[in-house]
Amino acid sequence: MAGVVSNYEPLPVHDLQRFLWNHRGSTGHVNQVWPRLYLGDAFTARDKSVLRQLGITHIVNAAYGRYRINTGPEFYRDLNIDFYGVEADDHPHFNLSEYFFPAAQFIGAGLQSPNGRVLVHCAMGISRAASIVLAFLMISEGMSLLDALRSVSEHRDISPNPGFLEQLRQLDIKLEAKKRSRST
Repeated sequence: MAGVVSNYEPLPVHDLQRFLWNHRGSTGHVNQVWPRLYLGDAFTARDKSVLRQLGITHIVNAAYGRYRINTGPEFYRDLNIDFYGVEADDHPHFNLSEYFFPAAQFIGAGLQSPNGRVLVHCAMGISRAASIVLAFLMISEGMSLLDALRSVSEHRDISPNPGFLEQLRQLDIKLEAKKRSRST
């Protein structure tokens, strides 16, 4: 049916923030938030012994770059880790959404590889990296934003900034519209 209109509207950002404030998870350096998918901070990303212990095969650095967390393929060369870097600022006006699909594809490929284990990190593992993980769950696992928030926050305390939450809301609306158009 052409011209299907979606009336789907996720919770507003302030309600999503309230949800996260009331659903606190762990506050450690790294947490498994989905099978073989880890969300962590810069400390974990730089600790090669922890990466070996966790069996990490793929890393998404959501705070990549010279003036951020400067790890990359060279840093992990001795660990044989596949790397994807996102030069993101943790600022509400930064457009993180342009990285949602490429990062989701990288994470999905990592999880599908034999013995694949993926670490997504930023400085603290609560805003940029959390947003990338949430987008992955929405894109690749078909979750709504609220379901993804619920799933991740069970395992880790996260707090995407309001701009990232709005970008995730818009992604949720687009993905829901796509689902509805396929079902008609």
